[in-house]
Amino acid sequence: MPSAPTVRFTTPCWIFYDRSVHVSLSSRVAACVTGLVLAAAPYVLLAQAGSAVTAARPSSTVSTPLEEFDAALQILRANYVAERTAHIDWDALRAELRPRAQAATSSDEVRALIREMLDRVGQSHFALLAAAAAPDFSDSSLPEADAGSLGFDVVPVDDHLVVSRIEPDGPAAHAGIQTGWILSRVGPRDVGALLAAVREDTTSRALFGVWTLGAGLVRGRVGIAEEVEFRDASNAAAVRSIVRQPERGVVVKFGHLPPLFARVNARAVEDAERTIGVIGFNVWMTPIAHDLDAAIDRFRNAAGIVIDLRGNPGGVLTMIMGLAGHFMDAPVTLGVIKTRDSELNLVSNPRRVTADGKSAVMPFSGRLAVLVDGGSYSASEIFSAGMQSVKRARVFGTRTAGGALPAVLERLPGGDVLQYAIGDFTTAAGDRVEGRGVIPDETVTPTRADLLAGRDPVLEAALRWIKEG
Repeated sequence: MPSAPTVRFTTPCWIFYDRSVHVSLSSRVAACVTGLVLAAAPYVLLAQAGSAVTAARPSSTVSTPLEEFDAALQILRANYVAERTAHIDWDALRAELRPRAQAATSSDEVRALIREMLDRVGQSHFALLAAAAAPDFSDSSLPEADAGSLGFDVVPVDDHLVVSRIEPDGPAAHAGIQTGWILSRVGPRDVGALLAAVREDTTSRALFGVWTLGAGLVRGRVGIAEEVEFRDASNAAAVRSIVRQPERGVVVKFGHLPPLFARVNARAVEDAERTIGVIGFNVWMTPIAHDLDAAIDRFRNAAGIVIDLRGNPGGVLTMIMGLAGHFMDAPVTLGVIKTRDSELNLVSNPRRVTADGKSAVMPFSGRLAVLVDGGSYSASEIFSAGMQSVKRARVFGTRTAGGALPAVLERLPGGDVLQYAIGDFTTAAGDRVEGRGVIPDETVTPTRADLLAGRDPVLEAALRWIKEG
């Protein structure tokens, strides 16, 4: 086989390298990028094949089923992070499954065996994507200038995707869409059927899968009119033709992946003589670091700050230490990422200089609230859990998906893609986030009635707590 470059896409850590270049595991983790929408590529593809989110790779036939199985087994055995204290007898597993792989006559049979092997591992971030539904690492599916949005966000509520936010002056706002409406169809795609397919996965991955399904439905090619059907406040069908408009935000290019649009939203909530800063950002990417720093500088003298990580699927891991440093006067370990042969301590980096270069400032010492939901994934979970574990922040919202492992996707000989973890994360308090999620200090679950009324009960709970202090 020719020694073509190996491209690995990681969730929550992306790694791109050539076979000829040795990359130590510790340096791989230190440079990792956590999470992002593509972390649930199968769900996104299900919702929006050929859209702005990712690209499908042509189906590939496994000419040697045994080679496919052996490659998957070797990858897992070599990289499984708990190998030294493993609960898996790899020799016994090989002896049991390999004869069946040897007798397999189709790709589907091999996939079933590999998935059975992954089930034995018993953790999330281990999955097999069929070649026809795997991300295409060779090309981005949509140029940044062509990437657009319908102008609204959705969240899962009672087995539906419900409109949670309308972009001001966006296409959905002009079409008269309201928060609280249930999304039932986007073009030919039946949302109920797609949700049912996602929920066939009974692991913690399904929680994030539902969120990323919604994100995939909303986004696509700019300028294309999409017929979108909702159920309005009276549960009557409401059909609108909406033309996607260009995505807002700073365009971020990462390797050959489709463009990402990173943005920061900051606003002040005034109450009597108190000011509370509410800061949200949609992805952990370095191009917005300056805007994020400036937003925190703006509220340095506020009564409290709210960091809204709802729907934020992750990003650059090292940004966690910088953001935490805005709220801590000394280096503090938030948690540890452990791999097979190394550890990376996530330590807050106290910020003494403002975004515009003023020195001798103190990190913010007031009350800090963090908002999370099922779309808060990976880096967002690590930050929330880490700040919670050292008692520097109070977390509000609903339990997160529990996807905090550094993991990679690697293409197998037949074209399928194997997802597997290369590390684990534990907080400073010794708690694992993977498979468990971040459990809020105050669980607040928005209802459809809240959204129809234009209320945000999660933010309201956080603001009450800050005012009490």
